[in-house]
Amino acid sequence: MKTLSEFCFGDLLLRYTLDDRDRVSMQLLPAGLKGREVVRDYQPEPLVQLHARGDRLANGYGNGHTLAGTSATDALRLCSQTREGNTVITTVADGRGRTVRHRVSWAEGLEALVVSCVFENTGDRPVTLNLLSSVHLSGLTPFTEGDAAGALVLHRMASMWSAEGRLRSESIEEAMLERSWTGHALRLLKFGQVGSMPVRGWFPFAAVEDRKAGVTWAVQLACPSSWQMEIRRKDDCLNLMASLADEDFGHWARTVAPGKSFETPEAFVTVGAGGVDEVSQRLLTVHRRNMPRPDRELPVLFNEYCSTWGNPTEENLRQLAECLDGRGVDYLVIDAGWYRKPGGGWSECGGDWIPEEKEMFPRGLKATADMIRRHGLKPGLWFEPETCASESEMFRREELLLKRFGAVIDTDNRRFLDLRKEETHAWLEERVIGLLKKCGFAYIKVDYNDCIGVGCDDPDSPGEGLRQNMQGTLRFFRRMREAIPDLMIENCSSGGHRLEPSLMAVSDMASFSDAHECAEIPIIAAALHRVILPAQSQIWAVLREKDSLRRMNYSLVNTLLGVMCLSGDATRLSAEQWEKVEEGIAFYRRVRGVIRDGRSRFFGNVSESWRHPEGWQAVVRKAGNETLAVIHTFGGPVPDRIELPVEAAEVLGVMCSEGNRVSLEGGRLTVELKAPFEAVAVHLGS
Repeated sequence: MKTLSEFCFGDLLLRYTLDDRDRVSMQLLPAGLKGREVVRDYQPEPLVQLHARGDRLANGYGNGHTLAGTSATDALRLCSQTREGNTVITTVADGRGRTVRHRVSWAEGLEALVVSCVFENTGDRPVTLNLLSSVHLSGLTPFTEGDAAGALVLHRMASMWSAEGRLRSESIEEAMLERSWTGHALRLLKFGQVGSMPVRGWFPFAAVEDRKAGVTWAVQLACPSSWQMEIRRKDDCLNLMASLADEDFGHWARTVAPGKSFETPEAFVTVGAGGVDEVSQRLLTVHRRNMPRPDRELPVLFNEYCSTWGNPTEENLRQLAECLDGRGVDYLVIDAGWYRKPGGGWSECGGDWIPEEKEMFPRGLKATADMIRRHGLKPGLWFEPETCASESEMFRREELLLKRFGAVIDTDNRRFLDLRKEETHAWLEERVIGLLKKCGFAYIKVDYNDCIGVGCDDPDSPGEGLRQNMQGTLRFFRRMREAIPDLMIENCSSGGHRLEPSLMAVSDMASFSDAHECAEIPIIAAALHRVILPAQSQIWAVLREKDSLRRMNYSLVNTLLGVMCLSGDATRLSAEQWEKVEEGIAFYRRVRGVIRDGRSRFFGNVSESWRHPEGWQAVVRKAGNETLAVIHTFGGPVPDRIELPVEAAEVLGVMCSEGNRVSLEGGRLTVELKAPFEAVAVHLGS
């Protein structure tokens, strides 16, 4: 192997190597560790992984497990490499009409690179792709000798409904990725998600940590449809790949005609000192750049769902608006049910998006929105625009619905609009965007409560049909922003099933979870700091008239891990309870700059059970000269005091239950705790 080129982007060293057959590989190193690599005996895998229908399949017992590492990839040779500003384009081709442009870009302020590939059919016959990598890192780890036994840890982020973002860490040996004794048999771990809920099971995120060297590599894929990641090895070094779900895993194939091209989703990739907690923050610098309005102040929201449970009316919204008037809340969001038919539930009536004006909104929905504005609040409205339910007329308009094998995809109570069709977008323009504009809504909550599955009818493949449909979803989000520039857009999918980078980039924020009133809210909210920005993570505090002040404080402090969203019994709270709520709103407003702009560190010891949590946790978030420490205790034995390292000189404010003592001395914040399930937030200055 020889070095083809090296490029330094910030503190990242991007290195390309070339073997004696002109095959190119890519490594990423901390620039400060250049020269500390050890001599290794391995064959780096090429930077582009490619497979097309009819190609030879994987050997080494890999057939059926992977379409990477085959002779099609092996045939790609270096054609050229150019640098245009902060973008490196490496072109490889096989001499038979398959050309791939591998693109790596960077911008000032980023601590990660953005990588994608474009396949070009330069031949004279169609090529049907069934794998094309977005990013492929080779040579992990270059800092530890041999096969790095006992040094490497794989980190992934698991996700289930109301339990999003659990960090799963296992040694490479536990993951069965130890090399075989001869290097013949392929070792492979493949995971991902199939369908239109891209964070249902796993986040599109993986990290490999070399604990002996103290270095971690991390990758995140921006993909709203089916995706996969593979960690592979045959010899001493690991390889990490992220891509669209291939034909084996996600029934994806795409035919590219002569003279045409196909581009992969973007992947974010980084490396840095420390473990997954530290290095995950580096990827979020790309999220920050991609936010629609990164410098906008974080709002205070009130969503009435846990107040009316799907039965919003002009009257109960009037009561809420009067109650919230002058209390520091920015938006009042009308959630599901405003379109329900007499005798029907909200879940069965979605799809036509016609307000129910006989009983619920007798003066019309616009009159209710106007009333909300008169109380100093901006009105918001819930939709589930990409689906329709059984009691809607749209449910029977099969020409606008997705099909698989000729039959409408029907999950018993949901059918899915075909967002590849112009007629569908025209319908959404009328029924969704038109209603928002007519009534003057300033906020939309876009929910999504079922999954398309493996895909839909398409000339190439079900997976390609799914990919195109989800690109239609992104197009719809962009169109809403174009039609109503100041519109605040919330990305929700039964809570957090869509917390992936491409949808986050077209949304102002997302619902972090559906764990609305659960004790585990702060555990989920803190875990998500590794994969989405807190500035885009809407955390619920459901306030109940039966709540003690300790419980109310716990709920309010939870929201300091993201964007504050209140709900519940607002009109029935006592004066003492409202005093605590207003304290929470005022504290949030003082620290929201740290929430928006900071960087998080994690402390604590939380039990395996999130539903019955024990232990404690703390998140310390720093931005400039300010720091926010958010501390929670859970069940079981809890420490009497917690000490945290902070870069601060003074305590600017505290939010806690009665009796908690806070002190700061010598860069150590000490918080005295009194009981299980309490929360303390401390605002600090340098």
